[in-house]
Order: sequence, then C-alpha cells, then structure tokens
Amino acid sequence: MPGDSQDCTDNGYGFSTEPSVPKILIIEDSPDNMKLFRTLLTLKGYQVSGLGGGEGLLEEIEQGNPDLVLMDIQLPGKDGFALLREIRGSPFGTIRVIALTAHAMTGDRERALQAGFDGYITKPIDVKSFPDQVQRALRGERLTG
Repeated sequence: MPGDSQDCTDNGYGFSTEPSVPKILIIEDSPDNMKLFRTLLTLKGYQVSGLGGGEGLLEEIEQGNPDLVLMDIQLPGKDGFALLREIRGSPFGTIRVIALTAHAMTGDRERALQAGFDGYITKPIDVKSFPDQVQRALRGERLTG
C-alpha cells in the first residue's frame, strides 16, 4: 500500500527492497481542484506533482517519471486531447493517462476513451471513491466513470 513505512534494506544486489511510492502527475487549471486532488492523494501516501496546464508537460514527465497522469480535458491553451496526442507521440507514449473532467455529457466518455485515454473520472469527484479510482488506475484497470 502506498505510504506504508518499511525499513529500507539492501537485497544483496545493491538495490532497495522497499516498495516504491507511486508518483502521480496532475494537470489541472483550477487551483481549488488541484489542492483537493493533491490533498486526497498525498494523504493516501502517493507522491504528487502538478501542472496548471500543458506548458512543460513532457519535461515534467521526463524528470518526474510518474506512474500515472490525471489530466483535465478543458485546459487553457492546448486541451487534454492535444496534450494526450503529444504524450502518445513521445518516448513516454505508454504512460497511463486518465481523463479528469467536468465534461459529462453523452458521448464525452466514449470520445475520451477513443482518443486514447486509459480511463475517465468525472468531476466533481467523489472524495471517498477518488483515491480508490486512482489505485485501480495504477493497477491497470480501465476507468469508465
């Protein structure tokens, strides 16, 4: 479980046997939403970083090496679909990217999944189920709600 504290031990090969803490990158332009998402995920033991838009996204992925990206679709400048295309066309194209958006109209979920997002979480989020949704995404499940 993320955040479980264990002693860091050498396994004889110079590597730590301590489980790594999952890293999550959030791209969200609303400061209030960003604060809520970061707080919920940090309390669950995840290492969280964030960007307010797409500026510097690929550099942040390269430097931070996140296990999961949560991306708002409606962003200033390039939207989430354009940013997803950039990610998929980069050396980081296999990273899991979940659409995180208030777009909840008929067809939006299908459009996001067809565009190549690995799942979809609707805002406003349910604060009780959000950390579980993120955990499921990290395990490789495809989120559809």
